[in-house]
Amino acid sequence: MPELPSTLGALKNSKFGERHLGERTVKSELRENLICKLQRGDDLFPGVVGFEDTVIPQIVNAVLSRHNFILLGLRGQAKTRIIRMLTGLLDERLPYVAGCEIRDNPFHPICRRCRDLVAEQGDKTHIAWLERDHRYVEKLATPDVTIADMIGDIDPIKAARGGHDLGNEMTVHYGLLPRANRGIFAINELPDLAGKIQVGLFNIMQEGDVQIKGYPVRLPLDIMLVFTANPEDYTARGKIITPLKDRIGSEIRTHYPLTIEQGLSITKQESWVERESPIRLEVPAYIREIVETLAFLAREDKRVDKRSGVSQRLPISALENVISNAERRALKSREDLAVPRVLDIYAALPSITGKLELEYEGELKGGDNIARELIRAAVGKVYTGSFEGVNVSQIVQWFELGGSLKLDDSVDSANVVKQLAKIQGLMEKTGALGLGANEPDALRASAAEFILEGLYAHRRISRNEEMGFTAGERKREPPEGGEGGRRPPRKQFN
Repeated sequence: MPELPSTLGALKNSKFGERHLGERTVKSELRENLICKLQRGDDLFPGVVGFEDTVIPQIVNAVLSRHNFILLGLRGQAKTRIIRMLTGLLDERLPYVAGCEIRDNPFHPICRRCRDLVAEQGDKTHIAWLERDHRYVEKLATPDVTIADMIGDIDPIKAARGGHDLGNEMTVHYGLLPRANRGIFAINELPDLAGKIQVGLFNIMQEGDVQIKGYPVRLPLDIMLVFTANPEDYTARGKIITPLKDRIGSEIRTHYPLTIEQGLSITKQESWVERESPIRLEVPAYIREIVETLAFLAREDKRVDKRSGVSQRLPISALENVISNAERRALKSREDLAVPRVLDIYAALPSITGKLELEYEGELKGGDNIARELIRAAVGKVYTGSFEGVNVSQIVQWFELGGSLKLDDSVDSANVVKQLAKIQGLMEKTGALGLGANEPDALRASAAEFILEGLYAHRRISRNEEMGFTAGERKREPPEGGEGGRRPPRKQFN
């Protein structure tokens, strides 16, 4: 790579100088680079799943329109991840006046220091280079943020050391906004920002300048502003004041995964499944699907607060915990393969209950009970998809004739298979999940237990703490939490 120019004179005579001599703003830069990526067919937001036909086209339109924009959505909808990826639309490097706090354009300096420096040194003015990742400034809005934090303030110490009057531009201590000059400035959770601070953003958004401490210091900053917010925060912790909303060019709504397949893809991508371990880990597809279905059912459940939402972090954390419980069991049993079972999902309750904000009815029942009912409903739904049309009457009959089975999630796989093999017809039905007789015991135990849990979810058999799985109701009804209404919960075991 050729050496980058280090002085203003060298910059003028380089390819960089020609490009930056004109009035090329950050928004124009983002637009030009976006157009190039669209023409090449590049993936604009790699790793963001489920927004290809909804959110991303709207973001593209906003950037092409040179708009400041806001992403509105519930927690866990990749809002922060998306705005941080906007740096990929910036130039790889950008020249600025060396030592400048606000990264002044060498050809159009706006601060007093740089104007004086360029006037004095001319083409000998030193130039530094800014990487694209350093052109992104992010601030989490909190009620204690001040105007000085965002815009700047007069610094008496700087005035004393430099021998300047307090009204001199050289005494300014710049805030986050000026320091984001020629880059992207992002504010997370905008409604949490105090109203008077939101007012301070007016000028920079519409007139493109800021004023500091009432002094006639005008800085025509070049910034792309992006925000995130939870729409419910308008009436909860705070609100976005109307004049500020009016100045935001585009309001873009994010959403949770629209399909189970999208959710599975996100969870697989984000969860810590491929981990170093002394044993081999294998996660069956039905376990992944149960965990993901659990999140979808929670978002639909009337006992869960819709205004808070159910973050995609729930299935991610839950799956990690499920795998860890299976790993713990295999390590204690000295097995070389760990395969999660449905019982491990119940063991992952600590990673589920904390992510469910409950309505009054749900609070009365309790987070643990709600989570257990959601797991049971998810198992029933996945079981139906895997075993629809499969005759399991022989298994049900075994329990109706007095059979019972109590499984312990700490027992090794070989002994679990021996216990499960006593149930007539059970192990043969695991073939519907693609398993053969020669599969490892851990896989067979997990599959057979899934069948029993599915039958329990559909009330074909029962389960309790004392006896484990036993004969159940003869009348088949939908699983709790699914269609057809809810039934009072049975006593369940961990």
